[in-house]
Amino acid sequence: MTDSAVAAARPRRLQAIWASAHAPAAGTPRWARTAALIVPLAVLPSSLWRIAAVALHLPIVRDTGGDESGNLPAWMPIELYVVLLSVLSELLAFTAVGLVSTWGEVFPRWVPFLRGRRVPTLAAVVPGAIGAAILTSLWTWAVAMLAVGRNLTGERLTADSPLNVHTWQGALAVVAYIPLVAWGPLLAAVTFAYYRRRAHGA
Repeated sequence: MTDSAVAAARPRRLQAIWASAHAPAAGTPRWARTAALIVPLAVLPSSLWRIAAVALHLPIVRDTGGDESGNLPAWMPIELYVVLLSVLSELLAFTAVGLVSTWGEVFPRWVPFLRGRRVPTLAAVVPGAIGAAILTSLWTWAVAMLAVGRNLTGERLTADSPLNVHTWQGALAVVAYIPLVAWGPLLAAVTFAYYRRRAHGA
């Protein structure tokens, strides 16, 4: 195969992977599919903000002169941690798409030992419901605390806090993280739609 043929085959392969990952399951309501597709987009701004601010060191967060590594072990660079955290967040968010896609009902070919088997309904519903409850509680609490000028632990925000909305850097951080409030409720709605569809199908 020539180099040009290989180059031409790559976009087709990526399109096939994309189509397979997003192939809608039969009986999925349009609203549920829309909600599921919004979830990764709601998580994306905060992931990009973390990578830009910490991994790429762009000047979008105020320099407080503190230790950014926190409680990380010495062998884990903060930049690598932030990239891995952001990738993991997007992968977790993408599981919502599985609740409206065919791979959320039948294990895909690349899953060892389970390929081609039906996904047990509760194996998707229970993690989805627990995740939705945790995310909704976490981000509702975060917004409530921010509204009264405090952080997640209840400490009052200082003038040099990265979430100080009186600076453009703080306002940008808040704008990047606010969409996360929708993650929990959207996941709950998609999980409910998945359960109804599977239970009705059963």
